[in-house]
Amino acid sequence: MDGLTVSEADLVVYVHPSKANKVRHAVLRQLSSLLFTYDEIFDGVILAYEIDIPGEHAKILSGLIPYFEVKVKANLLIFSPRPDMLLEGKVVKLGKESIHVIVLGFSSAAIMLEDIREEFRYKIKHGAGVFASSSHKRHVIKTGSMIRFLVKSLDEEILHISGSLVPPHTGCIRWLSRHGVEDGSHPDRSLKELKKDVKRELQGEGITHSARGEKFLNQTRTHKSRKRARE
Repeated sequence: MDGLTVSEADLVVYVHPSKANKVRHAVLRQLSSLLFTYDEIFDGVILAYEIDIPGEHAKILSGLIPYFEVKVKANLLIFSPRPDMLLEGKVVKLGKESIHVIVLGFSSAAIMLEDIREEFRYKIKHGAGVFASSSHKRHVIKTGSMIRFLVKSLDEEILHISGSLVPPHTGCIRWLSRHGVEDGSHPDRSLKELKKDVKRELQGEGITHSARGEKFLNQTRTHKSRKRARE
């Protein structure tokens, strides 16, 4: 699937003095506030991360509350869909006028009737609505199907994708794979491994994805990003 990349980032995290004996925990908590929300700096949604704190020294900042800054190197798994990319998702709702999909378990997508190619006709089978191909009778899209579709646009504020099933290499993934219709992309196994590692680390630190209160100040470069945060 398109739209998934791993980005290297140099981060600077501001940590409160009360967290001095739990620096890693404080850094993880702040990074977790970025998960599953659109970030303008990275131009995408951060899904997972793995971090390295290279030094044991921190710079103490002057002020009423002397925060100290911690330099962090991170690999970020970023979901950044763009028009004409191919995505995959699960059909959660289907009607005469549209197909609704969930991508990666959090981002919603809608494919309207005018964006569904003519070979797919809406029918009622076994009491449920489906889109069945008139050219290939076994090519059927129904609730629960995993489909491949083309991105038309993305609403960054609500993470909603408008999709299309007009291209011939889109449709039910199971049918496409059985008939040798591939999207031309090759998933990177390290992405899955990274997500698993991060999930285990967050659980071990007692961090949940709901910790989203902190804000990040940042400066960016083309391939590497430098961000600052205050806890």
